[in-house]
Amino acid sequence: MSYHLEGRLLEVCNCNVLCPCWIGEDPDRGTCDTIVAWHVDKGTIDGVEVGGNTVACVAHVPGNILQGNWSAAIFVDDKASKEQEEALLSVYSGKAGGPVAELVKLIGSIVSVERAPIQFNVANGRGVIEIGKDYYAELQPYLDATGSRQTTLSDTVFSTVPGAPVFVGKAPTYRSKNAALGIDLDIKNHNALQSTFVFDG
Repeated sequence: MSYHLEGRLLEVCNCNVLCPCWIGEDPDRGTCDTIVAWHVDKGTIDGVEVGGNTVACVAHVPGNILQGNWSAAIFVDDKASKEQEEALLSVYSGKAGGPVAELVKLIGSIVSVERAPIQFNVANGRGVIEIGKDYYAELQPYLDATGSRQTTLSDTVFSTVPGAPVFVGKAPTYRSKNAALGIDLDIKNHNALQSTFVFDG
């Protein structure tokens, strides 16, 4: 099984800005509740074209992120065909190996795998992720002193886009509700990140 995926990441969590998980420190509140979404702009998985689709993970991290044992709900864009869904899940379950499989090793239990309408938008460093009715977050970037370039975080011990720098931001709005994960959030101005990725496996 082989894949090549190129796309964009949006991530938000209930840690303060910056999220300490990315440098291997404990979450600000002892645990971390996050939405991580990867939008595939173009790519193939075993010959199946999967561009235009989004995969999202809503997760509860019970302690230091490097210790794993996350609980997660996985969502696949409802625009995906059945063939695309199966291909995407082969990668994001870790079965296809590669850099995504290394990340998936941190998940201890998956409480659900669902299809859902997913809105993923990024324009000029600002982004929105919306999954069904229970998950919504906005991203607002931090900029350099000239206001022209996004603040960048790189060479971190942990990453949801291995090998790529991330652009630091905050979430003016972050809502997430999942009873199985014990998540019920409606908060403002917490950590958010954006990036691009190229995954080969």
